[in-house]
Amino acid sequence: MNNLENRKIFVITLFAVVALIFLGRLFVIQVLDDSYSSSADNQALRFVTQYPSRGIVYDRHGKILVQNQAAFDLMVVPRQIAGIDTDAFCLLLDIDTVEFNRRLDKAKEYSNYRASVFQKQLTADEYAKIAERLYRFSGFYGQKRSLRIYPDSVAAHVLGYIGEVSGKDMEEDSVYKSGDFIGISGLERQYEKVLRGDRGREVLMVDVHNTVQGRYKEGELDIPAHAGTNLITGLDLDLQHYGERLMQNKKGSIVAIEPGTGEVLCLISSPTYDPNLLVGVKRASNYQLLVENDSLDPLFNRALMAKYPPGSIFKIVQALVALDEGVINESTAIACNKALVGCHNHPSAQNLREAIQMSCNPYFHQVFKRMVNRGTSSNYFEDSSIGLDAWEKRVKKFGLGNRLGLDLPSLKSGSIPDVALYDGIYGARRWAFSTIYSVSIGQGEVEVIPIQMANLAAIIANRGYYVDPHIVKELDGQRDSSLHYATHSTEIDASFFELIIDAMQRVVDLPGGTARRARIDSLAVCGKTGTAENPHGEDHSVFIAFAPRDNPQIAIAVYVENAGFGGTWAAPIASLMIERYIRGSIGDSLKEARVMEANLLNVIKDED
Repeated sequence: MNNLENRKIFVITLFAVVALIFLGRLFVIQVLDDSYSSSADNQALRFVTQYPSRGIVYDRHGKILVQNQAAFDLMVVPRQIAGIDTDAFCLLLDIDTVEFNRRLDKAKEYSNYRASVFQKQLTADEYAKIAERLYRFSGFYGQKRSLRIYPDSVAAHVLGYIGEVSGKDMEEDSVYKSGDFIGISGLERQYEKVLRGDRGREVLMVDVHNTVQGRYKEGELDIPAHAGTNLITGLDLDLQHYGERLMQNKKGSIVAIEPGTGEVLCLISSPTYDPNLLVGVKRASNYQLLVENDSLDPLFNRALMAKYPPGSIFKIVQALVALDEGVINESTAIACNKALVGCHNHPSAQNLREAIQMSCNPYFHQVFKRMVNRGTSSNYFEDSSIGLDAWEKRVKKFGLGNRLGLDLPSLKSGSIPDVALYDGIYGARRWAFSTIYSVSIGQGEVEVIPIQMANLAAIIANRGYYVDPHIVKELDGQRDSSLHYATHSTEIDASFFELIIDAMQRVVDLPGGTARRARIDSLAVCGKTGTAENPHGEDHSVFIAFAPRDNPQIAIAVYVENAGFGGTWAAPIASLMIERYIRGSIGDSLKEARVMEANLLNVIKDED
């Protein structure tokens, strides 16, 4: 009896243990190990990411600069692939079996049970060609998203482009997943967080043939996507397009600003490229072509990143600081002594207006010397150090030597030399004015970027201040609807600007002026030419201007590399831009044709 009872207890215990083992295993499968639930769910349910429409970018008149176009990603769930005709599938996508296996292996590394991208950014037409046959290939389905499209193919350096997220991007912001896209350059990068919107999710029921049967629980688990915020810029599409045409077959840049607001009207870097090249499945190959096979470096944004000597344009800054410091006045006369520094042939300036009009180098050599050597110390070297330190602080008030508050990435600061720079080169108290005199005419260690020169033109147009140059003027959406930009004063007495403006108008209007090619009938243009020295070829042609003189609407800077004297090419280009913006048409068709037809690439001077 005892043996029988013991056997019953043993059998019951055995069944209990087995039951507990099964229950435990079931618990692990259903609760702790999500691979089985994932497998089951993904066979019955499909979790489809709803990508929001990226924000649209407009110009100042409401014309579209960037918009979206329907596109599709071909998704794959490796676990669901069973017995498909690989050759037929490869033929459908125009790939070989090696590429098929490579992509599938990559998908399996991510997950055997969850969907990942097999072919990204198919256009609507490309997807339509394969969609009707996709039912034959279990484990594959299309997921809708959008591509960026640039209707007028302009402003590539301003607008930028998007690309696939990197591991670093995903580490820095958990919102991104593998296969997502993010702004890489330009406005796309600067305003990524407002442009991208908020993604959603749709849960669909599918059958064993991978066919969608409807929304799961009537959409109870769906999350709606929210479109990105639109950007309204200060850019003028017509002016941007016209400027890019003028700069064809030329290296350089054009930047134009509305002086009173700081809104950038156009920002052109030449050579440029069609921004549509960096969209879709061919983006990577096109990018490589632009980088490797084009010696002109079209991806380089010269307007924001190229550093040049300002040349004679810098004489305006020297004059304003010297006037405010009291070392010269409007009647100061200085002989054109070419023994001090080289100069072109012209009469000696009898006053400051004439010095600017004729762009006299010896005149500004002496002006700079008066600012550097003020007699503050009896030691010549120390006196130069004290004078340069005071000068450098005044010059930086013009937005030079510092990074402007522009809302674009990759902006450089240029350079205004200071005491520390020269002490590092020559040693403390081992340099003086005679060492650094080339700075007087915008050469030597002075470096500017083109947008700083356009900003300088805006400062003069405003009679002494500037608003942070900016591309975006408004965020159009449910988020912040306004942007605020700082105003900066040069701390120069406003009365001195009318004197400089007089001289700049003479530069354009009078026979002795250096920018006669910038004249526009019945429109007062105030400008200054520059010829920036270039040791590697012909000098750079430089011009800044604003117009009209009263109530200015546009301030502009033009740099044309290897094009020689500033009045030859930069000045007429600037005048065409000014006239196009203010009047909407061009009166001098011969001037326009001369610029349009000019090919100034690869102009290299003979060297010994």
